[in-house]
Amino acid sequence: MISAVAEKYEIHPQTLRMYEREGLLKPSRSDGNTRLYTDGDLQRLEVILELTRELGVNLAGVEIILNMREKMAAMQAQIEQFVAELNRELTRKVRPEDPGDRHALMRVAQVEEAGPAPPRQARKARA
Repeated sequence: MISAVAEKYEIHPQTLRMYEREGLLKPSRSDGNTRLYTDGDLQRLEVILELTRELGVNLAGVEIILNMREKMAAMQAQIEQFVAELNRELTRKVRPEDPGDRHALMRVAQVEEAGPAPPRQARKARA
C-alpha cells in the first residue's frame, strides 16, 4: 500500500502519486482501488530514488534512463537466446567421434574468447 511504501522509503505519498502520474511507476490496484506495489515496483522505486537523491537526475532523465535499462535488458535477453540457439546448433552439427569437427569447434570457441580480430593494415598500392 502507498502508506507503507512511503514510510519504508521515507518519501511523501504525493511523491509516489507523482511518479505514477509521470509513468515512472505503475502499481496495480485492488478491487477497492488501493495501490498495490510489487517487488518489481519497489526495485524500480529504489532505482528512481537513487537516481534522484544520489545522482541529482531530474524526472525526465529518470524516464530516459529507465527506458534505456528496459531496452538493454531486452537486448541482453535476445543475445542470450541467440547464443543458446547457436550452441544448440553447433552441438547438433558436431559429432564427438569426428576429431576434426571437435577441433574446429575449439577454434571457434578460442576466437570468440579472444575478441574481435585487429584491423588489417592497408596494403600500399604498387606503381
